[in-house]
Amino acid sequence: MRTPHMILLLAAALLWAAGHVRAATPEAKLAYQQARDTAAAEYKNARARCDAITGNPKDVCVLEAKAARVRMEEEARAKYEDTLKAYTRARMRIASANYDLDKARCAGLTGNDKDVCQEQAKARLVAAQADAKADQKTIEARNEAREDKLSAAYRVAIEKCDAFAGAAKDQCVSAAKAEFGK
Repeated sequence: MRTPHMILLLAAALLWAAGHVRAATPEAKLAYQQARDTAAAEYKNARARCDAITGNPKDVCVLEAKAARVRMEEEARAKYEDTLKAYTRARMRIASANYDLDKARCAGLTGNDKDVCQEQAKARLVAAQADAKADQKTIEARNEAREDKLSAAYRVAIEKCDAFAGAAKDQCVSAAKAEFGK
């Protein structure tokens, strides 16, 4: 089961993998800080609403607020850092926060229902972590394959230049280097 934020993280990671590289600009840093501030403010408001509740529902309420904060902060950090490692780390931390929330929901149950709930929570955590790791490995493999293909195409272009001599060969080599960024 994929949730919308995980799909967004995967899409962002794929964009990064496709060569989307940008330097951390002051605007990006400001956007990251604003997202963190917004997450903190929303957490504070949600936490204040939880104070009117008691018992297990309060615990669930507090952990829902924490999970929402973690999600917002981690997505903002991943976008700011814009690396595959950051996106994977964000997905892992979000999964962990959701697991804590699921455990709190299970605490309100008893008997076999509680046991089943806890196993389902653990299964969701393991699945989310496995998906994050698998997606990271897939993206890394695609990047490596793309680099291998470009390297092979560059070698072909250089080999074609061997048919020329003198200035024509130099021009051909220069063109190949420019085309493949070598």
